[in-house]
Amino acid sequence: MSDISLTASMRSNLLSLQNTQSLMDMTQERLSTGKKVNSAIDNPSSYYTAASLNNRASDLSALLDSMGQGIQTIKAADEGIEAITAFAEQAKALANTARDEAVKDTKGSVEFKFADGFKATANDKITFTVTNLADGTTRDIAFTATADATGDAMGGAIAAAVTGDGVKGATYADGKLEIEAELGYKIEVKSKEGAGMTASVTGSTAASNGNANRVKSAAQFDSILTQIDQLAADSGYKGVNLLQSNSLKVVFNEDRSSSIEVKGVDASSQGLKIDKAVGGWQTDSDIDDAITAVESAISTLRAYATDFGNNYSIVQNREDFTENLINVLTEGADKLTLADMNEESANMLALQTRQQLAVNSLSLASQAAQSVLRLF
Repeated sequence: MSDISLTASMRSNLLSLQNTQSLMDMTQERLSTGKKVNSAIDNPSSYYTAASLNNRASDLSALLDSMGQGIQTIKAADEGIEAITAFAEQAKALANTARDEAVKDTKGSVEFKFADGFKATANDKITFTVTNLADGTTRDIAFTATADATGDAMGGAIAAAVTGDGVKGATYADGKLEIEAELGYKIEVKSKEGAGMTASVTGSTAASNGNANRVKSAAQFDSILTQIDQLAADSGYKGVNLLQSNSLKVVFNEDRSSSIEVKGVDASSQGLKIDKAVGGWQTDSDIDDAITAVESAISTLRAYATDFGNNYSIVQNREDFTENLINVLTEGADKLTLADMNEESANMLALQTRQQLAVNSLSLASQAAQSVLRLF
């Protein structure tokens, strides 16, 4: 357009109109984006400073997820500790209940005597039942006589045949058969078949070894220990189980220079040093030892709960601090880049007015040139 000549006043008004349009374009961009600094061209210092602040806020936001998961891992362990403590207290109550039971100091044996001149027949048969006092399970031991067997032969054969769980031992001497029950078991005669057995064998038919209630309490105590082990194994979160000696590291800042390591513990019955019931709890000393072990375990669990609670508070406080710091960083970046929408709206209104005035001025400046047309 170099061939077109404009008057000085027209060129001056045109430049003013172009500047006004440029300012309007910039103001429209600020109104549409909400930012006064949209690129490094607008303000290099503010742009890069804000970018640095936003980048740090983004890095810290990523760490917030890690902190949140760390808190959940600690909470899972704390819930496990609480439940295990309840089991331990239940185990202690069982032990105290068993302690109140009287001890039966019995040998727990079944005795038989064979009549003089005893001769067995092929139909002679005797069946014993062995009962576990803890859970009530039973098993039978059957013995069938050999025809014409004497009492000594019969007694010796039965003594050799009566073995297995619940049977401590069996002996035959001087015409007397004696079968002794293991601690926590009862042995009794279930049936005697045949004329020789029913008529020629006499003696006690049943005997228990130990206090059945103590044996049952001991079995229940052992089952609680199993539950403690299972609960400790189930207290993990996303593959980290603080109750199985796993450790957890939670990072608090973007360069990993600030962190905390939560050390795991062994909260199983073995780790708490609680052993299974000894001897069916037929002696007071065995129960006292169990009570002492459980009380020590409860104290240990309370110490674990205190440690985990302290670590939980630390991570929670750091999470809250990080959230607030992210807000501070974001706010600082916004102060450098965000536009004042009220101000920009006022600017736009002023520029629109200026644009209209410039158009009118340009029109007035062109009137001198237009007057030439009147000559034709």
